[in-house]
Amino acid sequence: MALLKSFVEVHPDSHFPIHNLPYGVFKPQPSSSPRPGVAIGDYVLDLSEIASAGLFDGPLLRNSDCFLQPNLNKFVSLGRPAWKEARATLQKLLSATEPTLRDNTELRQKALVPLSSVELLLPVVVGDYTDFFTSLHHTKNCGLIFRGPQTPVLDNWYRLPIAYHGRSSSVVISGTDIVRPRGQAHPSGGSTPYFGPSLKLDFELEMATIVGPGNELGKPVDINNAEDHIFGLVIMNDWSARDIQAWEYIPLGPFLGKSFGTTISPWIVTLEALEPFASQAPKQDPPPLPYLTEKVSKSYDISLEAQIKPAGHEDSGVVTRSNLKHLYWTLTQQLAHHTINGCNLRPGDLLGTGTVSGPEPESRGCLLELTWNGQNAVSVNGLDRKFLEDGDEVILTGYCKGRDYTIGFGTCSGKIVPAAP
Repeated sequence: MALLKSFVEVHPDSHFPIHNLPYGVFKPQPSSSPRPGVAIGDYVLDLSEIASAGLFDGPLLRNSDCFLQPNLNKFVSLGRPAWKEARATLQKLLSATEPTLRDNTELRQKALVPLSSVELLLPVVVGDYTDFFTSLHHTKNCGLIFRGPQTPVLDNWYRLPIAYHGRSSSVVISGTDIVRPRGQAHPSGGSTPYFGPSLKLDFELEMATIVGPGNELGKPVDINNAEDHIFGLVIMNDWSARDIQAWEYIPLGPFLGKSFGTTISPWIVTLEALEPFASQAPKQDPPPLPYLTEKVSKSYDISLEAQIKPAGHEDSGVVTRSNLKHLYWTLTQQLAHHTINGCNLRPGDLLGTGTVSGPEPESRGCLLELTWNGQNAVSVNGLDRKFLEDGDEVILTGYCKGRDYTIGFGTCSGKIVPAAP
């Protein structure tokens, strides 16, 4: 695989070599219709042009219109055999030794569009969105902050992947401004709750699964088949208003403290591309119940990073570095557990991992943990931050570094704008 080389020039530090080929949806011009593409170096390959030219000629995709759609939902629903066929076709077409696209000037000019000139859109229509709580380090830190040292991690957490159902309507693409939410918070002094703009606005460094084929209502997905239902992963920021969340979450869990905005990166990196970076998942103690026991328990070595660019400043500063391999519950366990009661997942559904925190203080994945709920400050380019201020931009990124190439997710960014009057 490492010997693969594209005729498209790819900088050694690019997130998008021929080994990656992540899928997204874009508009080449403001007036264009949305269409699927894959990223290669500094370009996006327009899959609608490749399909219209008849170059998806394998048995599964030859007569399919999945790349003529305005989103990727139809393609992700086709399943792993079709994904593998598409990947093989695209790697061949883009390879340095294949003349079909390389030497067809007219098609090449139509199909390879500079990334800098396109508008990137949500890659799928997200019908449903669930956010899990699967990092032991994040869970423990939150428990210590809110409940104290007696029971920072509740017994049920070690038995099942905890989650809540989020709001898919406010899932937005990287680069979208986030309006500071207004809401209620704990009363301070009197008996009347605070009401106004959130004073504890936070980011969460997460990843998320994009569901491929779904399952029928009433028919759970077997844990050892769950990987076939995962198309790929994106970077995700589940913005959180910690003051609103703390006041509302008992007894039913997060609501307005979360539902005002969730940002995802535009490029879905497939499990096929991530396979060389697979790693052994952490040991689970106590052993999970049989329906969550996997023949192969797998995670991925994906380096994650969060930067904040303070309001009015040109430069951003790193505030945390973590890794997906720190998660206690695997992506496949999350998906299988989601369906064990018969709940039906659908193509394009989004399953967030929850904040990905590591064991070290500098690998905590949100400001709640980094500042211990505002007791301390983090330094960003010489400025102190306890929580996010208006004008601050948060930039998340993730990548896998191999011996011969890097594959990455690009960035997942958003800027805080003042609360609505």
